[in-house]
Amino acid sequence: MAESLAGKLLVASLSLTDPNFFRTVVLMCMHDEDGALGVVLNRPLDQEPIEGHLPQFAPLAAPPGVVFQGGPVQTGSALVLGRHHDWVMTPTTNAVVGRTALLDLARPFDELQPTLAEVRVFAGYAGWTAGQLESELEQEAWFVVDASERDLFSGEPESLWREVLRRQPGKLAMFAFAPADPNVN
Repeated sequence: MAESLAGKLLVASLSLTDPNFFRTVVLMCMHDEDGALGVVLNRPLDQEPIEGHLPQFAPLAAPPGVVFQGGPVQTGSALVLGRHHDWVMTPTTNAVVGRTALLDLARPFDELQPTLAEVRVFAGYAGWTAGQLESELEQEAWFVVDASERDLFSGEPESLWREVLRRQPGKLAMFAFAPADPNVN
């Protein structure tokens, strides 16, 4: 395995037509020789307000304030990304990007809440077994780019795929303008 992609974004290339990942932006939360885990940042579940699932996080929810489809694995489980006001590293901190970390949902909410600026809740996640992601990268299914905290809490997640590609240098930015169906080009 090359270097870890934790903290990076995987942006689906045009060759990735699997409906689970078509034009997705995945934040990589963990990546090592045993596999990888990430969450899809641009699949809000419009009919799933956070209040109906994890109501304690609703006041901190970044717009649009709904649960996101984090990926096709364990869709009945929740993962929560939290951006902290001040960064305090602890043994249970699962830092991802900047002041953003995966929250330990086993901790009482009143311990987490004082430091949180905003959260995003995900149902399920995207997971890869050992070597699977590396194989997909060799097949050019994903573009690997740097993440910013702004991406993680975008108020317009439906346009995130284009926005992330548009800001990339060189030819990679051109992919942002590709039609959803190349046959209509």
